[in-house]
Amino acid sequence: MGYTKFGEFIRILRIRNHEVMGDLAKVLEVSLPFLSSVETGKKNVPPSWVNILTDHYKLNEKDVSELNKAIEESQTQMKISLVNTSNIKRSTALQFARSFDNIDEDTAKKIMELLEKKK
Repeated sequence: MGYTKFGEFIRILRIRNHEVMGDLAKVLEVSLPFLSSVETGKKNVPPSWVNILTDHYKLNEKDVSELNKAIEESQTQMKISLVNTSNIKRSTALQFARSFDNIDEDTAKKIMELLEKKK
């Protein structure tokens, strides 16, 4: 069974705190299957979990930063707001979404390099 970065992060926290998945599911007020589906990347991490996990595990600033990075790297879906966007930006976003599944690794790297230059 493959785990996302979030899944790995949260498993380590559970082990350090002598908890099993069922214990954490109760803290998060979700079912065990839902928690499992988040850990394995079938569902996105609900935004409210950051505060719950931070409080429950008494995470420091560095840990919260790592948690947020793990959540970002584990997203299965993203939404992009096209409100107040120019026509060319809108067309670019839509073309990217349509082409995403067919982009090879080299093209993805080139896109990343181009976007990194713009930062």
